[in-house]
Amino acid sequence: MKNILKVALCSSMLCTGIWSSTSLSPVTHAANSQVSITLDGYNLPFPVAPTMISGTTMVPFRAIAEALGIPVSWNQSSRTITATAPGTNGNKKVVLTMNSKTAMVDGQKVTLAVAPQTINNNTMIPLSFFSQQFGADVKWNASTRTVSITSPAQDLYTLGFYAISSYDERAMVPDFDTVAYGWSRITTEGNFSTSNTEFKWPQASGSDTPESIIQNTAAQGTSPYLMVYSVDGHGELTKNLENKTLQNQTIQSIIDTATSKGFKGIVLDFEGLGWSGDKAKARTDYNAFVKNIATKAHQQGLKLTLALHPLNSSYTGYDYKTLGMLADDLIIMAYDYTDKKSPEPIAKVDNAIQLALKQVNKDKLILGISLSSEDASSVNSKIGLAKRYDLKGIAIWRLGIIGQNAMDAMHQSVEFNK
Repeated sequence: MKNILKVALCSSMLCTGIWSSTSLSPVTHAANSQVSITLDGYNLPFPVAPTMISGTTMVPFRAIAEALGIPVSWNQSSRTITATAPGTNGNKKVVLTMNSKTAMVDGQKVTLAVAPQTINNNTMIPLSFFSQQFGADVKWNASTRTVSITSPAQDLYTLGFYAISSYDERAMVPDFDTVAYGWSRITTEGNFSTSNTEFKWPQASGSDTPESIIQNTAAQGTSPYLMVYSVDGHGELTKNLENKTLQNQTIQSIIDTATSKGFKGIVLDFEGLGWSGDKAKARTDYNAFVKNIATKAHQQGLKLTLALHPLNSSYTGYDYKTLGMLADDLIIMAYDYTDKKSPEPIAKVDNAIQLALKQVNKDKLILGISLSSEDASSVNSKIGLAKRYDLKGIAIWRLGIIGQNAMDAMHQSVEFNK
């Protein structure tokens, strides 16, 4: 069953300020407050330094819980902290009592090495207990003064792009919820085509035909989508958006191709809008195009996904708020910020997500990740952001360049299908 596990990131505020200070065991504090905490390789705010109590590393509970999206509540009368972590086998409930070494985990008693303590208005718990109970790998490096958290694997929606040169990695298709086949485009004349020099309908390879690949994809439980590519480098996209007759012909051709070939949805990858010219008009024209195709696609039972430049890019022809209401989901193409030869700046990717979230519900946002620039290590930092913000999922560009090492690494962060 391909369900999308929703891990809530909007945690309850834990009112640590009302917890009184306690008499502690001998404590060794870090020399200063310059301590960093990383979640899947990305720095997070850290309210108080890790502390050693009786040889046990104590870390601030709220900071780590909120970073992992674990809802937390505080009961003043019983002086207990309750954390409920959603999981594939139901919720896991952990109840901690201040100054007590006995915790309750799903109704069973568990002994802590050191009781929860209040230090500088922050509740501290043993790092090892957090790691054991919530599935996250949490480590404290005294030499670098860093708490490193690796979030547990999560069942996210996954979309993989498949281009002409993706055939060698076709065995990965069943791993994804959706695979978008980039076999069509808008030509320089503004026409829809499946026979251009790139993004074209592929030739058969023995018994494997494009049609059989689509059929097998659906039979294996993965939804095949038709991807339509266009770039406004020669004004071809603008030409289509401004010519209503040409636009209607294009949309009808896309719908006819998707339905006749057995696709379950459409991905529009229309790039380059808003680089120059009348940017407001570009947004309005694209909104009208998407409204038109969304109506016809939905009438045919087809889903519509839009791949969009991020809001912190140089292309400003995309009205995320309106497009998010028209389409079923949006892919934030948070890449190509630099030279494509090194991992994308994670702060830029983070900013792109935050900007998108101001316009579109998180359940409709998919983080695009390009394996052209990421590696087996850095890709999980990007996936970690998708999990941290509780986005719908991730979209990987593309099969054919993923590689087994990167796929194995991604399985550490995402519970891919099968």
